[in-house]
Amino acid sequence: MTLVSNDPTWWPTIHSNRVASYFMVAGSVGVIYDLVLTFGQEVELVWMQPWSLMSILYLSVRYLGIVYAIIQILDSVPTISITDTVSHIMYNAIIWMTLAVNVMLGVITLTRLYAMYQRSRKMLIFLVVTLLAVNIANAVFLAVGMRRASEEELILFGTYQCTVSYEGDVQILKSMPWVLTTAWEILALCLAGWIAVHHFSDLQRHSAGGIIGDFITVLMKTHVAYFSSFVVVSFFWLGEVSPTFTTDFFSLKTEIYRGFLQIILVMQLFVAGPRLILSVRRYRAELMACSNTATEMVSIALQERGHMSTTSSI
Repeated sequence: MTLVSNDPTWWPTIHSNRVASYFMVAGSVGVIYDLVLTFGQEVELVWMQPWSLMSILYLSVRYLGIVYAIIQILDSVPTISITDTVSHIMYNAIIWMTLAVNVMLGVITLTRLYAMYQRSRKMLIFLVVTLLAVNIANAVFLAVGMRRASEEELILFGTYQCTVSYEGDVQILKSMPWVLTTAWEILALCLAGWIAVHHFSDLQRHSAGGIIGDFITVLMKTHVAYFSSFVVVSFFWLGEVSPTFTTDFFSLKTEIYRGFLQIILVMQLFVAGPRLILSVRRYRAELMACSNTATEMVSIALQERGHMSTTSSI
């Protein structure tokens, strides 16, 4: 359904939606800029390397982020006309892409924990069952919530707005996926922290360290950075579903708050998420480069010693 109106009472809504569109576009541009910024490393560390599950997950998350950014720009810019049907498709695409990316990031986290726990079969089964339960429940909650959603196009003073309304109270349906995902992330952080402390204590006990200690440090740093971004998103999300914002849906402060939430969300999903893989591969490449350099230096030294021995014998 399309509503056309030039009623001056709509001006606050038009202004707040325009402000929100700035944040949406800024977050989308940030995702595209990060892709351009890291594309050289991506080619070297992903495209030019043997393909694996992590390569597929990295590229899927990265380029779904580009699709997500384009949809957000088309949906938020008030000068672009979008019909109810197209708006419904775009809304569904954003929701399901967010779920799909969260699933892929969960698989990345699971793989990292599996490696940190030295490929423990029991740990793998526990992580797989937990991740499946969380994401199946999330899919059910989202599907039920989306069945109650309806989109409407507003043409107000020549600008195009799209609103989403829900039948009945859907706050629990909207909140539960974040609650379950937060529980998964906290569990993953605790498991990673526990095994890291265990590894470091063993290394100190045996006066060892080196590559193993550095590798665990890299894993923990990237995991803590990703978890920190997730915590910020979670706090913003809790505020967004609070009664204060749901009763004042189209106010300027609500749109600004929602705009900041959108920027942080896309940064967490499509910038911090891919770095879980990219940072480890960068460390591995640096390690191999140092190893190759050391090998070359030893080879040169041996050649020089051989040359000196030959000269002295002559």
